Amino acid sequence: MTRKARRSSNHSGRSPAIVSHISMSSKTTTIFLFVFLLLAIAAFGALFPSLPPLNVSTTPSISRHSRLSLGNGGERGFEIGDDKFWKDGEAFQIIGGDVHYFRIVPQYWEDRLLRAKALGLNTIQTYVPWNLHEPRSDEWVFEGIADIEAFLKLCQKLGFLVMLRPGPYICAEWDLGGFPAWLLGIEPSLRLRSSDPAYLQLVERWWGILLPKIVPLLYNNGGPIIMIQIENEYGSYANDKSYLHHLVSLARRHLGSNTILYTTDGGSRATLNKGTIPGANVFSAVDFTTGDDPWPIFKLQQEYNAPGRSPPLSSEFYTGWLTHWGEKNARTDASYTAIALETILSRNGSAVLYMAHGGTNFGFFSGANTGADESDYKPDLTSYDYDAPIKESGDIDNAKFRALQRVIKQYSTVSSPLVPPNNGRRMYGRLGMQKIASFFGVIETLCDPKDMIEADNPMSMESVGQMFGFMLYVSEYRPKENGSILSIPKACLKAQVFVSCASGDDGNLIYIGTIERWSNMALSVSNNNCVSNIRLFILVENMGRVNYGSYIYDRKGILSLVLLDGHILKGWKMFPISFQNLDKLLKVNSIMQDADSIPVKPLFRKKLKSYSDITLKAPAFYEGHFKIDSVNQVKDTYLSFKGWGKGIAFVNGFNLGRFWPLVGPQCNLYVPAPVLKHGDNVVVILELEAPNPNLVISSVDQPDFTCGSNLNQI
Repeated sequence: MTRKARRSSNHSGRSPAIVSHISMSSKTTTIFLFVFLLLAIAAFGALFPSLPPLNVSTTPSISRHSRLSLGNGGERGFEIGDDKFWKDGEAFQIIGGDVHYFRIVPQYWEDRLLRAKALGLNTIQTYVPWNLHEPRSDEWVFEGIADIEAFLKLCQKLGFLVMLRPGPYICAEWDLGGFPAWLLGIEPSLRLRSSDPAYLQLVERWWGILLPKIVPLLYNNGGPIIMIQIENEYGSYANDKSYLHHLVSLARRHLGSNTILYTTDGGSRATLNKGTIPGANVFSAVDFTTGDDPWPIFKLQQEYNAPGRSPPLSSEFYTGWLTHWGEKNARTDASYTAIALETILSRNGSAVLYMAHGGTNFGFFSGANTGADESDYKPDLTSYDYDAPIKESGDIDNAKFRALQRVIKQYSTVSSPLVPPNNGRRMYGRLGMQKIASFFGVIETLCDPKDMIEADNPMSMESVGQMFGFMLYVSEYRPKENGSILSIPKACLKAQVFVSCASGDDGNLIYIGTIERWSNMALSVSNNNCVSNIRLFILVENMGRVNYGSYIYDRKGILSLVLLDGHILKGWKMFPISFQNLDKLLKVNSIMQDADSIPVKPLFRKKLKSYSDITLKAPAFYEGHFKIDSVNQVKDTYLSFKGWGKGIAFVNGFNLGRFWPLVGPQCNLYVPAPVLKHGDNVVVILELEAPNPNLVISSVDQPDFTCGSNLNQI
């Protein structure tokens, strides 16, 4: 039965076509019987009205988008009916995959999408991280890696449909679940993911910027976008139906009524009860553990959709899993994953691979999870390889890609293009690293003095406008003969503690210890033989905000009073450090003959004897160079940090992300070729703990997830 015929039969009780088939020359009895029958049918229809199509709003105030005419006389449209998806009047099976534009350098978007095409996918799903596009309040970014319109147009050019997930919360193992961190600095505190009017006002502003950019790219307007997700797995978080309905109304206001809105929730009654949006004409999709029997879950899914409006869809079919620092690298069996996918596709179910290609958490954007309580903090790796069929570097010569491709070919209606070869990679050899500056010697270079904040008590990073990176807290106190006990009841993440004498030339910077979120032990502080005050330095690193669960309100920095021998320590200077001035650091140090003799800036009012005397636990910057002789030799590579401790790495000013081989499992950071250049390439790293004794890193051609002397120590 064609789509048109099916639609007519569904509405036959009300169709005027019946009247047109009645002969006007019929006998009076026939007319009487017909009129009686028509009245009876109308009365019956009033008692049991037929449900509207899922992509048609019942709200009369929402405008409709007209459909585009197809060349063959049909209509362009994407709909749901008869428990199927329908594209341009033909039944359609979604075989999709998540590919996140914000985890791939833009020069490689097309490369990764072509590999998804070779896998056999017909649909791309992607999140939209609010914090990428509005890094500071009312400051909008839609260029470079944030050029979402260019990415969506590229998807269409390559023949993909798109399922878009604009949040406002996205999870995604992304810092704060995609929320901008400045939301946490607003007072009184916002209630995220709720019907809090102050929060919703900011969501309305965000979507008011984003969604008008999306409208021309909707499928009914000639673009690739067939569905828009509302929130993300909300049933695993809360049960605020007013909030969800508000998001639906906001989406309809911008997108009109012909776009399918959908939710994604875990495949249990508890999560679907809370996360679905009854009465709002929103399609409910499900996700579940790979290997679970999908069909009882799809049957449950039907209870949360209107009759005939529940095509079975796993909107997150997990091809792998995430990995935290301190864990073994997550891997899943290729054959097992392929068999699970076939169980869905073989019965005309639809699935979206999460992930088809994972990519990389460049910069400071990786998120974190928690376990049983807030202190059970689990930061995510820089790599988001996810054990996906298309690897972090784009490689597809692997068992999982081949196994999934074989399954998809059986059910795809289009022929897959030729499988492209793996991108070339190159080893550029060993790089000697030179110490160019000790961290405490260049504070005024890294942090403009006008950005320094003074207050009686420590403030969170978000409260002073510091979204990513580090915060240095500085205070002073009178020494005691037997030393003191320092405690910070609530220091989020890692707080490295150092002391020095505040004046004179009677001491060096001494490392005291580290207070960590997962242990939060008090520290014993010696008097350092100071005749003057002791200056206290606390360097706090933001290792990524929690992106999932009830502890998502995850501010960074020192979040409590600082206690010294049980008494409150007051009088603080705070220096936000985000590395926006890294190029200035290189210029400053390029004219210095002896980096280890850099004097302390006036900020500290003294000069340490020598930075070479500082313990190895003191953070420092190191620089190395390697040369690429020709344009043809510019290839992807990896930087191996085996033998180093913990830090962040930059190549030609591009922030690759965090390294932490002491904990592992990730040893190497991926360097995409577009970051490199013909000629001299500069690597700068901030080592926070223990530099490689040989001061060497290596450019290699393979990933490595074997580091960590004591896995699961976090």
